[in-house]
Amino acid sequence: MIKNTGIAITPDSERVIIRPYVPTDQARVSRIASRVMALEGPTAEKELKKIRRDFAARHHNLDNILKHQFEAVRAYLPSDFLASKTRKLLIGACFVGERSYESTALFNPSIVAHPDQSGVSRGSLRIIISLRATSEGHISTLVFRSGLVDQHGSISIDKASSLASIAEPKLNALYDKICFIGKLYEMGLENDCSKYITALLSDEFTMEQLQDKVNAYTIEHHPIVQTDKLTCEKILWLARCNYEVYFDPRFTLSERVLFPLSPSEQNGMEDARFVFFKDDDGSGKYYATYTAYDGKVILPQIMETKDFSHFKMITLNGNAAVNKGMALFPRKINGHYAMISRNDNERLFLMYSDNIHFWYEAVPIMEPLYPWEFVQIGNCGSPIETERGWLLLTHGVGPLRQYSIGAALLDRDDPSRVLSRLSEPLIHWKDDSRCGYVPNVVYSCGSMVYGDTLIIPYALSDKQTTIALVSLREILDKLS
Repeated sequence: MIKNTGIAITPDSERVIIRPYVPTDQARVSRIASRVMALEGPTAEKELKKIRRDFAARHHNLDNILKHQFEAVRAYLPSDFLASKTRKLLIGACFVGERSYESTALFNPSIVAHPDQSGVSRGSLRIIISLRATSEGHISTLVFRSGLVDQHGSISIDKASSLASIAEPKLNALYDKICFIGKLYEMGLENDCSKYITALLSDEFTMEQLQDKVNAYTIEHHPIVQTDKLTCEKILWLARCNYEVYFDPRFTLSERVLFPLSPSEQNGMEDARFVFFKDDDGSGKYYATYTAYDGKVILPQIMETKDFSHFKMITLNGNAAVNKGMALFPRKINGHYAMISRNDNERLFLMYSDNIHFWYEAVPIMEPLYPWEFVQIGNCGSPIETERGWLLLTHGVGPLRQYSIGAALLDRDDPSRVLSRLSEPLIHWKDDSRCGYVPNVVYSCGSMVYGDTLIIPYALSDKQTTIALVSLREILDKLS
């Protein structure tokens, strides 16, 4: 039933981004800058020329990146600090470094239709594949590839650019006061301090305005008690975990790298499950549930975008928004948002909510049944609507932590009803692909249907990604 395309999306250690590296000891910043300032003019010019020679071709507008980083450390330098353009760029260069962001693995893909179908021949479809890339320190980033499905169902993946850039934070992004307060109270921060700070905010506010209110509270209540200090820290933490970023639209899709920016993500953004969500009024946008990891704690989050240039990252709240592997249905079910989740690390659950930010109830709908999934089961992306029901690809973990991909069919009107499921894996590891970063694993974060073809991108042993094709009619017949 499975047709392998032979496509291999592999990690490339030559693809690099520039990341800030600023010492926590602020005195070091001044000492480093002083060493640059001590250079004679010709020597400084020579050093900058060498940097441009070795690195300019590897990045979009290297001088701008170095200038931006100089401005970022400018606050640590004396107020009367003056430097020439050359020395500013050299100082900036001392506080950045290259990171080979996909050097270790490129895996756990999901797939959606591209928002831009202009210029595509009739019967074909431009696609986007999202991927989890890992590198030094096992830090995960989110990257993209574009491709095409032609009228015959054949798939091609566009060649990735040799350049890459991280997203820029959006300045003056607006927060919704009611939603923000709801999230604070979910965190157990309903107290006099939080009420005082939020009462001063407008219905929509910026991070800068929030910081001003926090600063005003700490000054007015000096010396601040420990509980209030902790509340202020958590208020700012929550704000930093809900943020917006954007890419220069001139950057191609493969050049866009979503690198962890918030405190909850500092060790990675993992396993994004993208889906195009269609609202009741016919409008639509892309959502992706993903796991934020700070090195100790995982936090389920969701991102939204309309164009894959501008992204909003949003925390998920409520006692049911826990664990990994939440997958949003592509439309509301009976007037409610719906998600498949794995709340107990073992079974699959169905959740409903009237607010996409808050999830309170989860009902178990599927538990391990067959030997290849005895340890645990999870989803492999958002359910896919078909005329016979919701097709849900699953993953099962069996003996020796082997991962396989299976499938189940859920009732269209009541997805808590499991109509059928495959007793054998749809996709299992093979001898030639079982070795990798994590051996004996096949895994997907999202598939799609085009015509009568189910397109399944999946990872091989957490190392690289391939794509399989399945007849939709054939798999539905097996599930009937």
